[in-house]
Amino acid sequence: MNESRISTKDISQIGLFTALIAVMAQISIPMPLGVPMTMQTFAISLAGVMLGAKKGALSALAYALMGAVGAPVFAGFRGGLGIVLGPTGGFIISFPLMAWIIGFGSEKDGKWPLALGLFAGTAVSFIAGMIFFSAVTGRGLEAAFSACVLPFIPTSAVKALAAGTVGMKIRQKVMSLG
Repeated sequence: MNESRISTKDISQIGLFTALIAVMAQISIPMPLGVPMTMQTFAISLAGVMLGAKKGALSALAYALMGAVGAPVFAGFRGGLGIVLGPTGGFIISFPLMAWIIGFGSEKDGKWPLALGLFAGTAVSFIAGMIFFSAVTGRGLEAAFSACVLPFIPTSAVKALAAGTVGMKIRQKVMSLG
């Protein structure tokens, strides 16, 4: 049997989490420097925790591609390549890698690999978002840090903790069902 094949169950899970990311992106609070605070990063983290590296990354990739081709899945029901290439595009582009890193951590035994995965995945998203924001807006990295990272650290910590805790509990229950 070829283990690299994706089953109907896998496709359903990936689709479900792609939809969850799109819905959670609409829970959005505009911020003064142009980068909204959303719940999509919670959904990305949850996808990684619950689906693992491969399927979590695929759900985030499907979300990013849907938005890039114009589906209104990004914050504020927006979509299109202009959003992906705009000031917040670095976050969107980083989401598949973020989900993969978190999923990789969730596939290992123990809480520390998961915690490290959540931290590293979030950090990668912050770094990509900050660098892209700086490049697109022409602002320096200090301004980008102030717009893209600093105001989001507390809520990102809460979202990572919640995704890790809730995601692993649900994942363990689902796995126990067979």
